[in-house]
Amino acid sequence: MSNQPLKVFVIAGEASGDRLGAAAMAGLKSLAGDVEFRGVGGPMMKAEGLDSQFPMHELSLMGLMEILPKYFHLKRRIREVAEAAIAWKPDVVLTVDSPDFCLRVADIIKARSNIRVCHYVAPSVWAWRPERAEKMAARVDQVLALLPFEPPYFEAHGLRCDFVGHPVVSEETATAKDVREFRDDHGIGEAPVVLVLPGSREGEIARLSPTFGAALDLFSASHPDARFALPVAHGRMESIRAQVAQWDVDPILIPAENAREKRAAFKAADVALAASGTVSLELAANDTPMVIAYRMNLLTQYIVSRKLMIDTVTLVNLVSETREVPEFLGSRCTAEKIAPALVRLLETPAAQARALDLTMERLGRGGEAPGVRAARAILEGLRE
Repeated sequence: MSNQPLKVFVIAGEASGDRLGAAAMAGLKSLAGDVEFRGVGGPMMKAEGLDSQFPMHELSLMGLMEILPKYFHLKRRIREVAEAAIAWKPDVVLTVDSPDFCLRVADIIKARSNIRVCHYVAPSVWAWRPERAEKMAARVDQVLALLPFEPPYFEAHGLRCDFVGHPVVSEETATAKDVREFRDDHGIGEAPVVLVLPGSREGEIARLSPTFGAALDLFSASHPDARFALPVAHGRMESIRAQVAQWDVDPILIPAENAREKRAAFKAADVALAASGTVSLELAANDTPMVIAYRMNLLTQYIVSRKLMIDTVTLVNLVSETREVPEFLGSRCTAEKIAPALVRLLETPAAQARALDLTMERLGRGGEAPGVRAARAILEGLRE
């Protein structure tokens, strides 16, 4: 690198992207030394030296009904961010997840400059809509992937793609002392603990909670001493309380702000019932056996089922190349099917042990931190 500071324009649109962006920024500073950052990010990226162009929460929107009222505002922000990047002439633009926003910014940058664009978090082209890999090749110069099997999908279209490890391998887990305190604080003793994870979005909570509650009731018939713990996502305590009030079991509700207790619950759990998503990797990191269940709205389910290219949606199954984690999707997402699977898993928890361990090994546990690996890949890409 030259004696000039490395100029990196970073864009993230939600909390998970803020974490990834901050880790990559820290990695760049450790490897490249003098680095200057501009762009859009949240509190974690600001702590690493970013002066955000505007508050990141303006971009943290999910779903058509949330986006429509903000459509013209978001279009203006896309243009403003692209203009700022082009005017600054950075060495690289690092876009982090939030593809609906970030890749539209990348389109403008690539149309009007030769600035290098690197996108962090590969879209799930291995699951559905594989044509996105070819489209990415026209919009960015490099992709940083979280999953080890993703690079070939992009390399087939001439796009550099680096597997940099999944951030879950660097996340703190509870100690044995934390677990004991959790059990003591809630009077659990040695009773089995079932972790309940019905999702973080209002729609999925509403769809899954009745089924989850019924499954736990059936489960408790064979394990009446079992206790249930439910970590609640930010801003969802009111809706969760309303849902679990209709259950026959009474879970311990853990507020999102209590990160220490959430970690303890993940580690203390003997089994988990979880909605489909990256939470399966959090469970794997805690060696917690799991049953996965999910139901979409009918229209979305119909569209996805016609395009889906994989026989499992559980990341632990995909990364470990096993099918050890049972999943109940769509019409199979019923209490009568889920409860016996939970009972079997509680009685034979070691059945998933190898798959969970293999998943974490393949995601990079024990190796260089993902943020440093991401930074190293960015710098190598600049030297191409």
